[in-house]
Amino acid sequence: MSSNSEDHPTDQPTSGRIENGAHLFPVRIYYEDTDFSGAVYHANYLKFFERGRSEFLRLAGIGHKALLERPDPIAFAVTKLNIEYKASARIDDALIVRTRFLAARGARMSLDQELLRAKDASGALICRASVEIVCIGAGGGGARRLPREVIDALAPYLSGTDA
Repeated sequence: MSSNSEDHPTDQPTSGRIENGAHLFPVRIYYEDTDFSGAVYHANYLKFFERGRSEFLRLAGIGHKALLERPDPIAFAVTKLNIEYKASARIDDALIVRTRFLAARGARMSLDQELLRAKDASGALICRASVEIVCIGAGGGGARRLPREVIDALAPYLSGTDA
């Protein structure tokens, strides 16, 4: 009997889903995410947002591994981040990371993200972030123009006017 993941597709982690142009990614709060008071440590919210961005890109057909395997390997780096904390998440909470890409032009992408209590993605707001990401050469290079295929893959989801 084989035990590879092709035989058990439900063994694969979820990438969430896209609804109305927004990506919804479920997360659960584990003990390792919390500080001594039982609340999520502030820096860990950034990890949840990073996972939400990565899974949105994956569903849009932009895999990080494929970007690194290009003849001109590229990656993304956060250049601006503004985060606003509204409430605490605690151990065992079920949450949703909601990500909306706003614009993709030149070397930059801008997006908004929210972390919500899981109640059909309409639960209470935990925190929100405005994020700017730049495309860079993966070998330590500086900013690089976003490849056309990245812009085209994101175009259906952009909430802003720039594509």
